[in-house]
Amino acid sequence: MATETTSAVSSCVDSHGSAIGMPQLCFEWFPNQIFWLVLTLIVIFLVLSRIALPRIASVLAERQGTISNDIAAAETLKAKALQAEEAYNKALVDARAEAQNIVAGAKADMQAELDVAIAKADAEISAKAAESEKAIAEIRSGAMKSVEDVAKDTAAEIVSAMGGNATAKDVGAAVAARLKG
Repeated sequence: MATETTSAVSSCVDSHGSAIGMPQLCFEWFPNQIFWLVLTLIVIFLVLSRIALPRIASVLAERQGTISNDIAAAETLKAKALQAEEAYNKALVDARAEAQNIVAGAKADMQAELDVAIAKADAEISAKAAESEKAIAEIRSGAMKSVEDVAKDTAAEIVSAMGGNATAKDVGAAVAARLKG
């Protein structure tokens, strides 16, 4: 009948069939719990070892391969970059040397042109100075002649104004002697 009770009453169950406390801590149920624990761990181990871990291992191997390839490519690119830097530095040194040569050549050309222009200017200045000296000499001689003529006329007028009588020859001799010093 339905109201029959078993003579072996569990210490983990009360008279109504409810668990007393936590059923996981009932020592009478440990063998059952251990069985299911072991069975679950074996299933988890089999799933992990046959399915999950091989996939994880293949992903890790692929990543390691990618990393190794990337490192090798980076080393290659680093070597190429060093070569490019060396080529750049060499080209820079060559360009600076070429620029120095161009500057030196330009300075030499400008100095040569400057020397020619200075020589030409010196020749023109010398020619103009000679012409100027000649013109000054002509003006000086013309001025001296004019001064001598004015002095003769002035002396003749002064002598006649003072009541004297002098000849043009006497006045010319007196002015020439005075101009000589």
